[in-house]
Amino acid sequence: MACPANLANGLTSTGSANQLLTVETATARSTVASLRLWRRVGACWTPVAGAWRARVGSNGVSSHKREGDGATPAGTFRIGAVAYGIAPNPGTRLAYHRLACGDWWDEDPRSPTYNTFRHVACGRAPPFAGASEALWKESVAYQRFAVVEYNARPVVPGRGSAIFFHVDTGRGTAGCVSLPTSALLAVMRWERSGAVMSIS
Repeated sequence: MACPANLANGLTSTGSANQLLTVETATARSTVASLRLWRRVGACWTPVAGAWRARVGSNGVSSHKREGDGATPAGTFRIGAVAYGIAPNPGTRLAYHRLACGDWWDEDPRSPTYNTFRHVACGRAPPFAGASEALWKESVAYQRFAVVEYNARPVVPGRGSAIFFHVDTGRGTAGCVSLPTSALLAVMRWERSGAVMSIS
């Protein structure tokens, strides 16, 4: 039996995932998107929840993402196994790291640890530069977030870093995907390790 015609069943690169988040924009320059949740039933994707109004990069969505371009990468990517946040664990099934002073994301393309979470002693300058983020200081966006594993295996210098799924700040992002807090928490409680996000 053929799968129902919908956005999720039209994708070709979801691998063995059983959970899917789709982020769909009207045009490549749009800064808002529609986010839906899906689960695999047999060979087909079935809708679970959504649509929610999400935000993407201030320069839209790009299949040629580069560091600092303000665009969200197009494609299908795994959600990382660890979620993070300044606030307590919201009940996610992912491992959860509560952010503390010294928690950074390395966004320096010249660094050997580019596009990874790093902890540096609190108050000490990190060994990487660029636009690296002091995660514990982003008091709105990073109340809670999951990592979108873009440019992760392998990491290519300059292709973009720190693509997160975080709390909406009321404007387009630097390349992440964001949702209002209530919707983000619902998604974080639903998703399990191995979920994927498709951005188009």
